Amino acid sequence: MSATNTLLVLVMGLMSTAAHSIRFDLQSGATKCISEDIKSNAMTLGKYSVDNPHDGSTIPDTHKLTVRVSSPQGNNYHYADHVDSGTFAFTAAETGDYTTCFWAPDHKPSTTLTIDFDWRTGMAAKDWSKVAKKGQIEVMELELKKLYDTVASIHDEMFYLREREEEMQQLNRATNSKMATFSFLSLVVCVSVAGLQLWHLKTFFERKKLL
Repeated sequence: MSATNTLLVLVMGLMSTAAHSIRFDLQSGATKCISEDIKSNAMTLGKYSVDNPHDGSTIPDTHKLTVRVSSPQGNNYHYADHVDSGTFAFTAAETGDYTTCFWAPDHKPSTTLTIDFDWRTGMAAKDWSKVAKKGQIEVMELELKKLYDTVASIHDEMFYLREREEEMQQLNRATNSKMATFSFLSLVVCVSVAGLQLWHLKTFFERKKLL
C-alpha cells in the first residue's frame, strides 16, 4: 500500500468518526429530529437529558419527552416514552442516516424544553474511561506483582536465615557437647595424674622409711 493510499485510509477513518454535543430548545407539541450518517459495524453512543426548570426538585411532567432512534430502513434501536433523560448504544447493522427524534407532548400553556444531546459514533463512541481504568488496573497488577515478588524474596530470605540459625544452634550444641566431654576427660586426666603423683610420693616415702 502506497503512502497516498495509507493517508487516504486514515482520512476516511477519521471522517467515519463523529461526535456531536448540542443544546437546543423544543416547544411542547413539537418534534425535532437529528440525523447522523453511520457506517455499518460502527459503534454509536448517545446521551440526552432535559434541563430541570426547578433546581433541587423533581422535574415536572411538562418537561418529559419521547425519544426514538431509528435506522435508515426504519428499524428501532431505541425508544423511550415520558422520560427526562436516557442513553442508547448499539453497533450499526446498516449504512446510512440514523435518526434520533425528540417529541414533546402538547401542554397548555405551552412550555419550552431545553435538551442537551451528545451523540458519538466510531472511535468517539468508545468508552475511553473504561480503557483508562483497565490500564490503571494493569499498572496496579504490575505493582502488585512487584510487591508479591518482594514479599516472596523476603519470605525465602527468612527461611534461609531460619535454616542458618538452626545450623548454628546444632553447631553450638555439638560444640558444647564436645567441650563438656573434653572438660570431663581433662578432669579425669588431672585427677588420675594427681592420684599417680600421690601414689608415687607415698611409695617413695615408704621406701625411704619416712612414713
